[in-house]
Amino acid sequence: MADLFKILLSAIAAPILLVVAFVVMRYTFAIIGVDFGLIISITIALTPIWLPFVLFFLLFERWMDFVHLKFSLDNGRTTLRIKLPQEVLKSPEAMESVFALIHNPNNSDNLWQTYIDGRLPLIFSFELVSIGGDVRFYINIPTKKTKNLIEAQLYAQFPGIEVTEEMVDYSSEVVWNPKKWEMMVFHIGKKEDQVFPVKTYIDFGLDKQPKEELKFEPMAAMLEQLSTAKPHERFWIQILCKPHVKRNFKSGFLKSKASWEGDVFAKISEMLGRDPKKKTGPVEFEEQPRLTAGERDTVAAMERNAGKYAYETAIRYVYITPLGKFDGNALLLLKTFSQYDIIKRNGLGVRWRTDFDYNWFSDWSGRKKMELKKKELEDYKKRVYTVREPISRVDELKIFTAEELATIYHIPGSSVITPGLSRIPSARREAPANLPVELPQ
Repeated sequence: MADLFKILLSAIAAPILLVVAFVVMRYTFAIIGVDFGLIISITIALTPIWLPFVLFFLLFERWMDFVHLKFSLDNGRTTLRIKLPQEVLKSPEAMESVFALIHNPNNSDNLWQTYIDGRLPLIFSFELVSIGGDVRFYINIPTKKTKNLIEAQLYAQFPGIEVTEEMVDYSSEVVWNPKKWEMMVFHIGKKEDQVFPVKTYIDFGLDKQPKEELKFEPMAAMLEQLSTAKPHERFWIQILCKPHVKRNFKSGFLKSKASWEGDVFAKISEMLGRDPKKKTGPVEFEEQPRLTAGERDTVAAMERNAGKYAYETAIRYVYITPLGKFDGNALLLLKTFSQYDIIKRNGLGVRWRTDFDYNWFSDWSGRKKMELKKKELEDYKKRVYTVREPISRVDELKIFTAEELATIYHIPGSSVITPGLSRIPSARREAPANLPVELPQ
């Protein structure tokens, strides 16, 4: 209700500003001696022409925010906890199929669904959590339609897995109180242009299904670091992803925007020295640039990535500890994201954080930092994301494909043996029907 109230309040702000502007304009015209009554008469006479356009552009975004929020609230949210089986012999490709399956469950089919029902792709949150060294896997999803779908797909891809619905969300255990908790929040994203993919399970060779003892598990370092949390510490990693759709009027945007796939192939053409606008004759030959082995691999990865389902993605890391027990070693977890870096292609890194390098310049009183931490905790619980650098937008959502996401978040193989990562005991099987129950005489 608080979010709805904020949107309604922001919607009436525009008319109030118009009234204030009207008063200021009338006062100004009175000073310079202009006949304000004549101007008002002409303006009123032309109201049927200009007013609809003004109201449309003033209220369009507010209306879309309102119907989108209503649609999201109507769908509800569910937090699922995933308990790992003893044996996982599948590669992250199995998790990629999960990301592919949930990509389009809420896309609108017509303008009514877009502008009245507020139907839009909803956010999925894939979470890695350590509470006192106990490492857990969570997925927070829209309840309607998606819950049963993702449960069925997880059971199908990972036999022996256990998926349970959490009645009380784990994040509700922490209530903002700066006198009780210390907290740092980091926004993590791609360092370079989003058209370049990060290192994926295919680059690790996991698509070739090597023997379990020979597998390189990209999540192993992160899981090991999560298990080092002290009993009073909490490490939360949240991967928010929303299905990427083309920006046009049908999908709820006034301004159309080129698709992400188009940007990828435009970049490939640039790397290959092609000019898509230039038409060459049948006898013309253009000298193509000679690519290095690394550049050829990059182009191949970009082409492969462009054929996968895309998500607008943000990654958040939250470190929470009781006041006075802050441990800088907890920030070593950030280094584990370098597993997905490929030099001269792309990688993951911190794009924003709640704490400032120069408090005396950026936040001398400390109030801004505390307010940001409070808002980030609220955003985490609501599974929403706010860009905190509105000018540079270095922490804006970036495109990650299902292949990239499955590399970062998947059910780790049996080769990962981490103290804090518990697995379900082997299932008990019924005895064979013909098993003898008495010794022969």
